[in-house]
Amino acid sequence: MTTGAASTFLTNGQAGAAEAKIKSSAFGKMPTGEAIELYTLANASGMQASIMNYGGTLVSLLVPDRTGKASDIVLGFDNLAGYLTAHPFFGALVGRYANRIGHARFALNGVTYNVPKNDGENSLHGGTKGFDKRVWKGRDVSAGAHALELKYVSKDGEEGYPGNLSVTVVYTLGASNELKIDYSATTDKPTVLNLTNHSYFNLAGQGQGDILKHQVTLSADRFTPVDSGLIPTGELRPVNGTPFDFRKATAIGARIEQNDEQLKLGKGYDHNWVVNGNAGSMRLAARVEEASSGRVLEVHTDQPGIQFYTGNFLDGAIKGKGGKVYGHRSGLCLETQHFPDSPNKPSFPTVELKPGQTFHSTTIFRFPAK
Repeated sequence: MTTGAASTFLTNGQAGAAEAKIKSSAFGKMPTGEAIELYTLANASGMQASIMNYGGTLVSLLVPDRTGKASDIVLGFDNLAGYLTAHPFFGALVGRYANRIGHARFALNGVTYNVPKNDGENSLHGGTKGFDKRVWKGRDVSAGAHALELKYVSKDGEEGYPGNLSVTVVYTLGASNELKIDYSATTDKPTVLNLTNHSYFNLAGQGQGDILKHQVTLSADRFTPVDSGLIPTGELRPVNGTPFDFRKATAIGARIEQNDEQLKLGKGYDHNWVVNGNAGSMRLAARVEEASSGRVLEVHTDQPGIQFYTGNFLDGAIKGKGGKVYGHRSGLCLETQHFPDSPNKPSFPTVELKPGQTFHSTTIFRFPAK
């Protein structure tokens, strides 16, 4: 990756700390002149995560294969300039409301709020300038494991959302090849909140073809079918007997072209699954295996849902890291979340955050090799 400046090492501020902590390097400047930093977290097992404070974006993720050879498994760009162009949220933290809000409006305590229409008639991933396009404040909070804290304050009325929202996200890289993301937030007015990370994974390596042979397991008996605008209808539909049944490991490509109304609406998989078990408790939501490399991805979360997206709108127009062309279905997303359009679906788990409450959620991406 292009950094354009010498690297420095941050420490966690403890007196006499001899251990090098997070590596920090310049990653370019915003059009306003604001400097962007790239923070690199590494462990002794050969795994390395690089995150920039623009969009809280996971820029690269080096993960060993079964032989110990590490490759970058997330789609993205070599420099900041790529991320400042239009792209499908590669690696970004998305909010204030991840996923879609139908008709770009919602009511809260009798007040209707209008948010930007940036996905047809709907609002997607927080609007025109969501959290993915904001500069976060980074700080090393390593203690035993490398950890990066990112903070952002979303002002009252930003993108149409009520309340001054203070958000903290901590990325921690564990010794056993796991990347943990802790989200927390507080507000001074009632608001709605849905936060996730929008990384595109290809366990064979970024730019190494499509993901159709990846074997996926989803711990979900139900999913939320959508209308033509990809807004949930409100139904929690059983996956049994449908192409959406991933309760046993199944190749992504096995049924993705079936004559199914929901697959046609999403142009493939672009749906929210209802994760089995109790929301609020950590549990396994998804597992992905890639045979050629032996890499495995496990997603653990306390969220009620997970959006499984198969890169249906990638079409080869984007050149990513190392000049790799990102063709159709060359990456998959597993976005832990509350359900899409929850502010307009009273039957869905609530996404309201009130003053005095603290939102907290954790997602862990584990990478055992097979």
